[in-house]
Amino acid sequence: MPIANKSHRNTLRRPLLASLALALACALALPAQARETVRIGYQKSSTLITLLKAQGTLEKALGKDNIDITWHEFPSGLPLLEALNIGNVDISADVADTVPIFAQAAQAKLTYFAEESASPSAQAIVVAKDSPIQHLSDLKGKKVAVTKAAGTHYLLIAALNKAGLTFADIQPAYLTPADGRAAFENGKVDAWVTWEPFLTSVQRQLATRTLTDGAGLASYKRYYLTTTAYASAHPEVLRRVYQQLQEAGSWIKKNPRDAAQVLGPLWGNLDVETVESANAHRSYQVEPVKADQLGEQQKIADAFLAAGLLPKAVDAKDVGIWAP
Repeated sequence: MPIANKSHRNTLRRPLLASLALALACALALPAQARETVRIGYQKSSTLITLLKAQGTLEKALGKDNIDITWHEFPSGLPLLEALNIGNVDISADVADTVPIFAQAAQAKLTYFAEESASPSAQAIVVAKDSPIQHLSDLKGKKVAVTKAAGTHYLLIAALNKAGLTFADIQPAYLTPADGRAAFENGKVDAWVTWEPFLTSVQRQLATRTLTDGAGLASYKRYYLTTTAYASAHPEVLRRVYQQLQEAGSWIKKNPRDAAQVLGPLWGNLDVETVESANAHRSYQVEPVKADQLGEQQKIADAFLAAGLLPKAVDAKDVGIWAP
């Protein structure tokens, strides 16, 4: 009797095992959905991307579409867009409005896919509190630290023009934000033109005076870019990124203290109050880019050309624009 039961059980198992084997064979025969990777370049002042990276929300959003992310940090906007131009990154986090102009002059095929609305008070020209420099006109002949092609570079040109000076009237020291801070702190330069969060940091930690910020001189928009080829091939990636940027911008304004607590350690262990103050100067309002609103971009291009800082004229509208 036991033998008969065993035979019966084997008879029942055979169809089940056959079905499982067939299911496994079918699963193995189906091609696995290939995973893609998007390479995102950013800088320390790329607040929204830094926040999304820290919280892991962009990975989750893109992971739903089998897309992975690799992150690539740059010291400032110009080397970031140079990397975009030669294909080392796919997407550039926000860079100041000046940077795409220089990239265009280098024949980069750019596409704008988002902007942060104007934040003129998020950049400024600072001097030591006891400096004899009291007015913009006093910058004549002085050594000024500035990051090449950054938004502050244009602010400096515009401020000098307002004072009746030209860029040739000063001694520019082209330095990264970290090197600019060191040079300013050690008295190696007479003035420093910088942006957030470096601006509030130096204002709170050192005795400084502000000669001017961007109000009335430079709107200071920040743009998110990709290559024209990538925008054409991966609109779904840009759509996800754009949506996450909008949500992050809204969250940071509604939760300034929480955002500061996340960003402080990532910005060189800045205290919460400094980060919160710095963020208050940025709009973080993410919007679509429109061709008919690139007027200041053209103004910037023309100013750099007039100052002899661009190799050729640039048409600010000669770019791609992706619409969400």
